[in-house]
Amino acid sequence: MAMQNNGRPAAAQQKPLQRADEAEDLLDSVKASVIQFIRAADEDAATKGEGHGLQRDGQGPRTTLVEHHPPKKLQKLLDLHLPDQGQGKDGLLDAVNKLLKYSVNTWDQGFLDKLYASTTPVGLAADLLLSSLNTNLHVYQVSPALTIVEKQTAKALATMFGLTGPFAGGVSQPGGSAANQTSMVIARNCLFPETKTKGYEGKRFVVFTSAHGHYSAEKAAQMFGFGSEGVKSVPVDAKGCMKPAELERMVAESLSAGETPFYVNATAGTTVLGSFDPLDAIADVCEKYNLWLHVDGSWGGPVIFSEKQKHKLAGSHRADTIALCPHKMMSVPLTCTFLLGNDLRKFHKGMTLPAGYLFHATDDDEDSHDSSAIASHAPSDAHPPPHHNHHTDNREIFDLADLTPQCGRRGDSLKLALSWIYSGTSGYASYIDAAFATAAHLADLISEHPDFTLVSENPPPCLQVCFYFRKQREGQGGAKGNSRMTEEVSRRLVPRGFMVDYAPGEEGKFFRVVVSGQTRWGTVEGLVKAIEEVGDGVEV
Repeated sequence: MAMQNNGRPAAAQQKPLQRADEAEDLLDSVKASVIQFIRAADEDAATKGEGHGLQRDGQGPRTTLVEHHPPKKLQKLLDLHLPDQGQGKDGLLDAVNKLLKYSVNTWDQGFLDKLYASTTPVGLAADLLLSSLNTNLHVYQVSPALTIVEKQTAKALATMFGLTGPFAGGVSQPGGSAANQTSMVIARNCLFPETKTKGYEGKRFVVFTSAHGHYSAEKAAQMFGFGSEGVKSVPVDAKGCMKPAELERMVAESLSAGETPFYVNATAGTTVLGSFDPLDAIADVCEKYNLWLHVDGSWGGPVIFSEKQKHKLAGSHRADTIALCPHKMMSVPLTCTFLLGNDLRKFHKGMTLPAGYLFHATDDDEDSHDSSAIASHAPSDAHPPPHHNHHTDNREIFDLADLTPQCGRRGDSLKLALSWIYSGTSGYASYIDAAFATAAHLADLISEHPDFTLVSENPPPCLQVCFYFRKQREGQGGAKGNSRMTEEVSRRLVPRGFMVDYAPGEEGKFFRVVVSGQTRWGTVEGLVKAIEEVGDGVEV
């Protein structure tokens, strides 16, 4: 073999690359297993109306949905080894097939557990393309096409919510909690820019959120030094919606106590009841006291696509920021989340830091004026006050990492963009409307059955239906009995091919069943039948 002077093989002697052939071989093999995984769920769908999924062979009770085992037993069954010597294709496929065998099949109709469902065939294809590109969406230089995709997709979403200013738009985020947390940092740094360099200087920052709001608000307060006591839970009405009058009262009390209220988190689709806070009335309070209005639409935000449902988001155009997760109601592959805003210059003001090793724009480069935020030669005052006219104030930012907490960023917006292209706005409207019709059908079944007690409104405000089965009413003992019934029935449903969730209530834990645009009416009818059958054997 011809050798170079440094002892390495000459370029002419190196083996040709065959990555495309290897990829084709592996993808074809994995695809066969994945398609069978999905097909099994399709075949099982026909049986769900009977209240029982198809039985499959396994090391325990098994349906298409899952073969469930406790953690220690599953560790032995998976028998996962990370070897010193590679096991090649055979080892890979063995691991793939075990993973599919012991995972929850979210494509199955019986998966009604959390605020998401399976993805769709187009989502699967979009995720494959995104993984193939393997692009870091932090600077335009290495991600030109995906940067444009993200900016245009986020702009289209923002427009749907009524955020139509010249600098409106958004950025993708690694989840709903992250979007909410990012909004809180941007709010603090925009309203109180000195905190970026000097910290809190004795200020007692306070945020407000619905008593039914997501726990990410409190988690963010702990992360950012406000503390859990810096989060004020605003009472809700009988429907689970924030009371604006209570919000205003609490803001006034906070100011009187010498605190610094700055941020209100309104919820569009609460986690348990699916309630939508009254955004217009909340916006009035925020404007009066100069508070940042964030709308956590992680769950319910996509109703904006539906002419029948979008009235629930009236007033969204008055928000400073809005979070939504297309990987939930819209069945885009996990994760796909956006933080939208009425003015992305606020995102830049709240997040930018000079990083000459990453952002390389220069003032005499015309193109770079549209491709970066703070340049490597940024002035020592990297965070000018609000009245300062920095040269980035009136131009678009294309280095998207300068608008977000994270540097490394996956181009998750592509998954929504391709799904949107495939289905269209009208397709998503039909998908969401179908889901709401299914939720209403389940609520009707529950309300008409003497053994069930509906907790949700009818029709439900969002896609979860909450109820008790054979509700007990004898004080504390009744609450314990209700919790026992709910927990035990939920457990017994799994071997029958149904997986549902539950939540705590004043009268004990109740069922929370979440449907999607792919859930059939026969599926929820079968669920009611299955609960009746397994509930007969539960003693409370």
